[in-house]
Amino acid sequence: MTEGKAMTASPDDRFDVAIVGSGIVGLGAAYAAVRRGLRVVVVDRTDRPVGATIRNFGHLCIGAQDGAARAYGEASRGIWLRLAAETGFWVRESGTLVVARAEDERALLEEAAGAEGEHGGIRLLSPSAVTELAPVRPEVVRGGALVAGDLQVNPREAAGAIVRRLAALGVEFRFRTAVTAVETGLVRTTRGDIAADDVVVAVNHDVDQLLPALAERAGVIRCALDMMRVSADLRSPLQAPLLTGWSLVRYRRFAGLGTATALRERLHAERPELAALDLNQMYTQLPDGTLLLGDSHHKAVQPEPFQPEAAFDAFLAEARELFDVGGMRVLERWQGVYAAAGEEFLIEEVAPRVLALAATTGIGMTTGLGLAELETARVFGWGGSGSADADASVADGAQTPAIAGGAGTTAIVGGIAQEENA
Repeated sequence: MTEGKAMTASPDDRFDVAIVGSGIVGLGAAYAAVRRGLRVVVVDRTDRPVGATIRNFGHLCIGAQDGAARAYGEASRGIWLRLAAETGFWVRESGTLVVARAEDERALLEEAAGAEGEHGGIRLLSPSAVTELAPVRPEVVRGGALVAGDLQVNPREAAGAIVRRLAALGVEFRFRTAVTAVETGLVRTTRGDIAADDVVVAVNHDVDQLLPALAERAGVIRCALDMMRVSADLRSPLQAPLLTGWSLVRYRRFAGLGTATALRERLHAERPELAALDLNQMYTQLPDGTLLLGDSHHKAVQPEPFQPEAAFDAFLAEARELFDVGGMRVLERWQGVYAAAGEEFLIEEVAPRVLALAATTGIGMTTGLGLAELETARVFGWGGSGSADADASVADGAQTPAIAGGAGTTAIVGGIAQEENA
C-alpha cells in the first residue's frame, strides 16, 4: 500500500468496487457486487484467467470439507449452479465417488458416514456398486462411498463463460494491466489510477508481490502441482469424480477422523515414492471423454518450474492399476500453482475497505465463489444476496463495456473445446 499520495483517478475511473485478480475468487467478488447493482471493475495483468482457476480438476469437492471450507463450499454450490444456468457452461451434479481398495480405507469411509448420520451425505457402496459407477478393476475394490452434493465443471470453459456473463452484466474488465499498489479508495495501475469505494485483492499466491507484509505474516507460499490429461480406452464412462485413499488422508472431513492416522501411516510405509510426491490420486472425466490425472504437490516460496517425469510415470502406472483400461495416450502435461499457508483461507481487511481474499489450500474452485460472496458482504456491509429480479434489471440496463488490453480475447480461455482441486 502507499500513503500520502493524492488521488489521480479521472471521473470515468470511479467505481463502487475495484477487484484485483480475475481468478475464481475475484470473479466471485465481481458477481456478488454486480448483482447488488454496484459499478465494478476487474483488473488483471494477464489477458484472461490463466492461473489456478483453469489448471485444476474442475471438481467441486464440497462434501469432503469441514468447518469454514464446508460453509464456503455450500455457498459456492448454489452460485455455480446459478452461473451455469445463466451462461450455459457444462456442470454435472454427480456427487463424488470414493473407491476403497483396502479394509482401512473402507473403515475410514464407514467412520465418516457414521459421524454425521443420514444427513451427512455419504452413502456407503458395495464393491459391485462402485464398479457400476466407475470402470475400475473389480479385483482391487473393497467398497466405497458416494458423497452427495458435489459438482463437476470444465474449468477451461467455465472461467471464460463467467467473464463473458459478468461483462454482459456491466462489469468492466481491464486485462493486461498490472496493479502496483492499493489503498483505501484507490487502486494504482500501470494504466492509471482507479478510484473505488471498496477494493478486493484476490491475486492468490501473488499476494506476496502486492502485499508482501501480509503474505509473510500469514505464511503464504506457493504449492506447485503436476497434472496431465490422457485419452483412455475405458470400458465405460466415469460417472463422477473419483477419489482414493490418498485423497481421504488429505481432505479434512476424513483426515481428522481416528482411523485416518493408521491409513496414512500404512500408505506412506507401503508406497514411500508416492508419499514423496505428496500424491492426491484422483480423477475426473471431461465431456470429451478425456481423463484428468494427478496430482503431486511441492511447496516453496517460489517452486522450481521443472517437472520430474517420475511424477507423470506414477500417475500413469497408478491409473493402469486402478482402471479397467486398454491404451492410454498422453495429451497434455502442466504445472498448476496455488497459494498455501497454515490456514485454509486468507481473509484480512488490510486497510479500511480494502479486503484481501484467498483460498490458501487447493480448494479454490470448491470454495472461492462462496468465500467471495460471504466475506465481501460481511466486511463491506453489502445487503441482500442479489435477487434474480436485480440480476435482470442490471442486465437489461447495462451495456457490455470495452475490455481494455485484451479486446477480443476474453471469450477464449484456451485449451479444449467444450471443456483447481489439489
